[in-house]
Amino acid sequence: MPPRLILNADDFGLTRGINRAIAELHQAGALTSATLMASGSAFDDAIAIARANPNLGLGCHIVLTDGTPISPPRTIPTLLGPDGRTFRPQLSHFIRDLLLGRIDEAEIAQEAHAQILRIRQHGIAVTHLDTHKHTHAFPTVARPLLFVAERAGVPAIRNPFEQPWSLALGKSPFLRRVKVRAIQYLRPRFLALPQIRSGRVLTTDGTLGIATTGTVDTKSLTTILSAMPEGVWELVCHPGYNDRDLDAITTRLRFARDTERFALLETFSKAQRQSTHPNDFELINYRDVPRLARP
Repeated sequence: MPPRLILNADDFGLTRGINRAIAELHQAGALTSATLMASGSAFDDAIAIARANPNLGLGCHIVLTDGTPISPPRTIPTLLGPDGRTFRPQLSHFIRDLLLGRIDEAEIAQEAHAQILRIRQHGIAVTHLDTHKHTHAFPTVARPLLFVAERAGVPAIRNPFEQPWSLALGKSPFLRRVKVRAIQYLRPRFLALPQIRSGRVLTTDGTLGIATTGTVDTKSLTTILSAMPEGVWELVCHPGYNDRDLDAITTRLRFARDTERFALLETFSKAQRQSTHPNDFELINYRDVPRLARP
């Protein structure tokens, strides 16, 4: 059987330029899925795009750091940063406090549910969950998210771990590779969580492109495709337009969003796949994962 590949764009709803890129790529056949930020500044624009593109799989991009909560701040004090209104702005501070036991799993569950509910209130069926900056690689985040996913009937969650075969292919910055490799020891714990182990919440065989975030180009995508084995994989990407709206957002991904947009079009558009990748892989989204689940 050919490999199955989900092309998922994170940060849907962050800016109108990111939303525009996601719509254009999906319409070109170069994107199958996106995950929506429930508190993103361009959320309403993203909802309109989602309604106009019903074949685009839409998940919830759970934000627990570097963003604004949906829940009333007074109800989630351990998730908040120094200002008492927004999440910790630095991922390193979030991880530090997570490992020190300063973050309440019940508050993670509450906020995750609130973010999912906001999307559903706009008539969108949530296909899966993932997290901003892959925080659910840590069991303290994955546990409450899986609890919420199961209770809310969200069928799938991102496998937040890069595979060794794809990790070896990328030319990402050294420090980025070190960080991605460092969390690999958490992978068995993620796969052993009861919802994952039993298949009550489904996941893929792994996620591609985590290590190369910010450095994805046509060459790196082609290299990954050439090496992709049989299985169900997700390619995580961050396409967009580097415009004035993006200038107002705190993000390290600026010029890289334009590069990724061009690379996805050059690699995955319908015309390109028909001419250079015949029958090599099947593009799917998270709606298809239940039918592909192993018995």
